[in-house]
Amino acid sequence: MQRIIGSFTGSKHGALVIAFGGVHGNELAGVKALQEVFFLLDQEPKYSPDFNFSGRFVGLVGNLKALHHGSRFMQQDMNRMWTPAGVEHILAKPKSERLEEEVEIAELYECILENILEYRPTALVLLDLHTTSAEGGIFCIPSNTPASLRLAKELHAPVILGLLDGIKGTLLHFAEAGKFRINGMPEHCIGIAFEGGQHHDPLSVSRCIAAVINCLKAAGCIDTRHVDTRHDHILLEYAETLPKVTRLEHVHHIDAGDHFVMKPGYVNFQTIQKGEHLADDVSGAILSPLTGRILMPLYQPQGTDGFFIIRDLEEES
Repeated sequence: MQRIIGSFTGSKHGALVIAFGGVHGNELAGVKALQEVFFLLDQEPKYSPDFNFSGRFVGLVGNLKALHHGSRFMQQDMNRMWTPAGVEHILAKPKSERLEEEVEIAELYECILENILEYRPTALVLLDLHTTSAEGGIFCIPSNTPASLRLAKELHAPVILGLLDGIKGTLLHFAEAGKFRINGMPEHCIGIAFEGGQHHDPLSVSRCIAAVINCLKAAGCIDTRHVDTRHDHILLEYAETLPKVTRLEHVHHIDAGDHFVMKPGYVNFQTIQKGEHLADDVSGAILSPLTGRILMPLYQPQGTDGFFIIRDLEEES
């Protein structure tokens, strides 16, 4: 596996869409989905003679070393390291002194900048593909901008508002801070994350494929008539029973030495009650502080967030 999964440049100038798979090395669905999307784009002219692509689309592996080892990360969660000061510190380090995730971030950053400088796009769209250790849910995470929210709604999956406020140092935080603007270009940078389902569910790949294709359509790269839509039916069917928009209300963060253990059987979007016994750690039982829905309960050995609690927006009224 190489850093660059694929690159596709159209005859018309436009947006630069960069999609990431494997930012966490135990999440293979995004990588497989990107491989399939590049195949579909290569094949589309055979079925649609009028197919045109505007802009450039690039697929990148986030954490190559962790992907080879099948681990979420090697030393640090690289999707909690993208602070402006942190990236500046990494880039200032001699290459020989960088830790494993620091090497990954430096290479990824340089690859993004290289594409921006070479292509000089009209806009930059970053799509970060993930999966979860728990069953039962797909969703989009926009950054705190109207453009990101509009794009999230085009991906045809539930939208979680405020989730980036509950965590720090993601690639989307870095993009939102304007750190991919070089000499004022590109002027618009839109970041969004997509969670495609459980790590090992084969349909998670199909949902990620649908998310990428929908993103390319929303960015104006391809016409809505083009590229296989059967994956979109899988996505829409699964999302039909889920809330359209929810808001983050609580995050249970894990500290080193907590020995956090989630109670078995919880799935994404499952309703929970205030006071419900959700997990245990060295301090004893962890009870839900409120009634809502659970999101991303942790069922893997690596991770710094035990669970999230969200509420349907309708419940706020």
